Parts: sequence; C-alpha cells; structure tokens
Amino acid sequence: MSRGTALRRLAAHEGRWWLSLGWWVARRRIGVAPGERALGYAGAQAALVYGLTFACVVETVGLGVLLAGKAVVHEVMLFVDVYTVLTILGLQAAAVTRPHVLGAEVLRLRDGARREIRIPLERIASVRYDLRFTKERDKNGDVTELAVGGQTSVTVELTEPVVAVRLLGQRETVRTVRFHADEARVAVAAVRAAMAARGGTPDGDAAPEGDAAPEAGGAPVRQG
Repeated sequence: MSRGTALRRLAAHEGRWWLSLGWWVARRRIGVAPGERALGYAGAQAALVYGLTFACVVETVGLGVLLAGKAVVHEVMLFVDVYTVLTILGLQAAAVTRPHVLGAEVLRLRDGARREIRIPLERIASVRYDLRFTKERDKNGDVTELAVGGQTSVTVELTEPVVAVRLLGQRETVRTVRFHADEARVAVAAVRAAMAARGGTPDGDAAPEGDAAPEAGGAPVRQG
C-alpha cells in the first residue's frame, strides 16, 4: 500500500471519530436501522478510557502552571493536550455510537470507526460464548479478532470465509471471528434466534450457559 493511501485512510478514520463525538453527545447511533438490534461493546474499555482522560486533564493543568511564563510553548502544549483528550474520547465515542448490528440477514461486527466485518447469517455455522484474553501468538491466518480491553467473549465459526479489511486496507480471508459484546450471552442468543428465524441451524447449543474460564494464552478452559 502506498503512503498516500495509508494517509487517506487514517484521515478518513479521524473524520469518523470526530463525527462520532457529535453523535455521542446527541445520544444517537450510526448505522442501526429500524428493526435491527444493536449489540454494545464499549463498556469493557470505558474505565480505561475515562482514567486516561482524567490523567490527561491533570497533566494539562499541571503543564499550564509550569509553562505559565512561556506563552508560545504553553499554547503548543495546550493544543497537543486538548487534541489528545479529544482523541481518547473520540475513540470511545466511536465504539459507543457504532455498536455491532444484528439484522435479519447480516451480522455486522464493528471495531469502533476502524473497521466493520459483514457476516451473512447463512454463513454462520456456530456462535458461542467464549471468553478469551487475546495474544498475538494465538492468531492464525483464518482467525480475526475484534477485541475490547484485550478480550473477546463471542466466537463465530463460518461455513464459508468472509473478507475482513483492516484500517490501513490489509485484506484477510477468515473463517473464524472472535469479538466482544458487553452482554455476550444475550448477543449469542440473539444471533441464534436470528439464524433460526431465517431457517439456519446453529450448533453449539449444548450447555449454552456454560462458563469458560480464560487462560492468559487465549484458550478457554471449561469449568465443570
């Protein structure tokens, strides 16, 4: 990919999270049509985001005091600090206003304003609650993860692969998608119900409420 294309994609991403700030303030969601179900995932990172925001605000005030006698430096640092705070809040706003969306035919999985994976319900072989802590070494070529707070909680296995496009345009063909939902078991039940409504036959229904205790390596261990 050329540097120009990468820069354009980054600029478009920044524009999307700026837009998300406005939608967040207005308490509206992007791309959720009537009759579709929103599956939120931003809650898992909220504490971290607000903690970072608070730390940045404290730093801004502290630097303002230290640089009070240096007007130019103070203004530059003030701009940087304010932009940093808005960036952090913008990423959270993008996650809040762009939830996963379950429709009658398609499950759309989102990663804030960074990317979206469209999965036709007819291609879903199974969907299950599956809490995992993510690690780069555990990934292989046909698995993609949309982790939040370093974890995923739902695994979708596909009968046919789908194409996932990353922020900078890298394309990957995947047969397994792991994502996080704040109410993971509710999300699993909703997807299964949507599949049943259109005549799908999802497996993985045995012991759907069984908890999985995550290992640090990403592989769950079933508790008896």
